[in-house]
Amino acid sequence: MSGERMTLEVTERGADELGTRNTKRLRKQGLIPGVLYGKTNKAFVVGERELRVALTGPAGLNGIVDVLISGQKTPHHAVLKDYQQHPIRGTITHVDFHEVRLDQPIHATVLIHLVGEAPGSKVGGVVQQVARELNVEALPADVPEYVEVDLSGLDVGDILRLQDVSPVGGVKFLDDADTVIANCSAPRGLADLEAEEAEAAEGEEGAEGEVSAEASGEAEAAPADEE
Repeated sequence: MSGERMTLEVTERGADELGTRNTKRLRKQGLIPGVLYGKTNKAFVVGERELRVALTGPAGLNGIVDVLISGQKTPHHAVLKDYQQHPIRGTITHVDFHEVRLDQPIHATVLIHLVGEAPGSKVGGVVQQVARELNVEALPADVPEYVEVDLSGLDVGDILRLQDVSPVGGVKFLDDADTVIANCSAPRGLADLEAEEAEAAEGEEGAEGEVSAEASGEAEAAPADEE
């Protein structure tokens, strides 16, 4: 759960420090611009290293961060709202936090982790993960880093839906219960073989039906020949 809190010290930006030119200058100095959204939105800058530590803590990206603005004594409880990355280097270029109340539920998106081994995979079945994220509602401290989904009941031909996922304490799933999480399909070769066998079986049934019809016709014609 995301109850473990990280403290992030930031410096508020004044109106004269906003704008593209100032932002580029800040990034060259190793500072990342950001915004804390709340009753009053606050623009700030934070050290790249400090930000990285806060976002890679034990609770992951869903953790609660105590944003402490320089010059203030009371931190702002916040969760990550969004961030932007450099398209080549992958470094964070901008970050947004959303101030929250710890006693009020929030909506969040969490990753799905598949665990266990599907029985179907032991006989050659192919497990495919269809959904990779879930939308949830929970108190900020109860938002999980990820949701574990057990594959131990997934056999060849089975579909695992959200309604099959074990509940998580304090967490409400917001997606449709029929949302497909994963499935286990037969290998292509086996699927083709099964299809061929099914077609052959249908052909045999059809042939048997024709033979039966012919036999019936001959049986009906026999009395006429006897006369």
